[in-house]
Amino acid sequence: MQNISLKSVATKGIIWSAVDKFAVQFGQFVVGILLARILLPEDFGLIGMLTIFIAVSQTFIESGLGTGLIQRQDRSNVDFSTLFVFNLAVSSFFYLLLFISAPFISTFFEQPQLTNLTRILGLILFLNAFGIVQRTKLTIAIDFKSIAKSNVIGMVAGGLSGIIAAINGYGVWSLVIQMLVGALASSLYLWFLSNWTPSLAFSKTSFKILFGYGSKLLIAGLYAQILNNVYNICLGKFYTTASLGYYTRAKSFADVSAGTIVSILQQSTFPILTSVQHDKEKLVSIFRRTIRMSAFLIIPTMVLIALLAKPIVILLLTEKWASLIPLLQWIVFSRIFLPMSAINMNLLNAIGRSDLFLKVDLSKLPLTLLAMIITIPLGVKAIIIGHVVTSAISFVINAYLPGKFYGYGPINQLRDVFPFVVATIGMAIGVLVLSCFIDNLIVQLILGGIAGVVIYLFICWLLKLEEQTEVWKLFLKLRKR
Repeated sequence: MQNISLKSVATKGIIWSAVDKFAVQFGQFVVGILLARILLPEDFGLIGMLTIFIAVSQTFIESGLGTGLIQRQDRSNVDFSTLFVFNLAVSSFFYLLLFISAPFISTFFEQPQLTNLTRILGLILFLNAFGIVQRTKLTIAIDFKSIAKSNVIGMVAGGLSGIIAAINGYGVWSLVIQMLVGALASSLYLWFLSNWTPSLAFSKTSFKILFGYGSKLLIAGLYAQILNNVYNICLGKFYTTASLGYYTRAKSFADVSAGTIVSILQQSTFPILTSVQHDKEKLVSIFRRTIRMSAFLIIPTMVLIALLAKPIVILLLTEKWASLIPLLQWIVFSRIFLPMSAINMNLLNAIGRSDLFLKVDLSKLPLTLLAMIITIPLGVKAIIIGHVVTSAISFVINAYLPGKFYGYGPINQLRDVFPFVVATIGMAIGVLVLSCFIDNLIVQLILGGIAGVVIYLFICWLLKLEEQTEVWKLFLKLRKR
C-alpha cells in the first residue's frame, strides 16, 4: 500500500469510526440521562450486578478469534464459517449456564428480581454473537461507515424502546428492553448489508490457528472484564443497590468521552498498524501520532468534566443523583491515561504479539488486587481514587514494551503529551476563576464549557500543536461528506 493510499484509508477510517463512536455515545448519553431522570439509582444498580456475568460470557464468545482473522493476512471463507459456528455454540452454552445459575445469582445478591432479569438479559449473547462475523469482515475492509450505521440504528432503536418502557412504568426492565432491542436491530442491519452466506463448515485447522492467536486475547479479555466488573459484585454484595447505581453512572459519564476516544483510535488504527507491522519507521510514526492525538482530546475533556461536575449532574440528572458528583470528579482522572494505555496494548496485537499482550496484562494483577484489598472496605469514593492510582501505574507498565521494541516508551510518550497538560492547566485556571463569579448552574455550565474549550484551543495555537490543525482538517472533510 502506497503512503498516500494508506493515509487516505486511515483518514477515512478514523472519520467514520469517529462518526460511529460519537454518534452512538452521544445518543446513549442522552438516552441514559432521560432514563436516569425517570428511573431510580437502584434500577441501574440491579443491572450493574449482572454486568460481569454478561461481559465474561461475551468475552468467551468472541475469544479473540475475530481479532485473529483481522490480524491474519491469508483468510478463507472456511475461516469465517469456523468463527460463525464457534460463536453459535459458545453463546448457546453460556446462555444455558446463565439460565441455570440465575437463582444462585439472585440468592448471592439477595435480590429476587435478578432470576428473571438474568434469564431475559442473557438473550443478548445470541444477538451479539450473530453479528461478530459481519463486523469482522467490515473491519478487515476498513468499512467503518457500515459499522457506524449499524451501531447508530441499534442505539436509536434500543434507546426509544427503553424510554417508552420507562415512561410506561417498566422500571428496571426498561434497561433490559433497551439493551436487547438495540442488539437485535444492530445485528439485523449487519445481516442486511452482508453478502456473506453462513454455513456450518468448521475447520479444526482454521480454529487451531485462530485460537492460537486469540487464546491469549481471550485470557487477557477475561482478566480485564473480571477486574473491570468485580467492583460491581463487591458493591452489590456489601453496599446498597443505590451505591452501585451511583458507581455505574459515574463510570458511564466518564466513559462517554474517554471510552469513545479509545474505541475510535483502537478500531481505526488496528488494521492500519497491522498493515505496516513490518515497516518499523512507519509503524512508530502512526503510533506516536495516535498517542499525541489521544492526549490532545482526552486530557482537557476529562479535566473539564471534573470542573463542571456539579452543574452537569444536577441539571442533567436532577438532585436525586447529587451523591454522584464527587465520584464523577475523581473517576474522570482515572480515565486520563486510559487511551494511551489502550493504544500501547493495541500495538502488541497489531504486530501479532498477543502472547506479550497477555503477559503485560497479567503483570498488573498484583497491583489491582492490592488496590481492591485497600479500597473496597473504605467505600465507593476510595475505590475510585484507587482507580486513579492504578491507571497511572498501569500506563507505565503498558508502555514498557513499545519502548523496548521501538524506542518510544513511557518517558518519550509523556514528553510528547506534556504540551497538552500545560494547555489543560491554563484552561482549568480560567474555568475555576470564571466559576467563582457565577452561582447559576446553567450559566456556569454553558460559560464554563465554552470558556474551557476556547482557552484550551488558544493555548494549543500559541504552542503551535499540529494536532489542533489535524482535527480541524478532519472536521472539514466530515462536513463535505
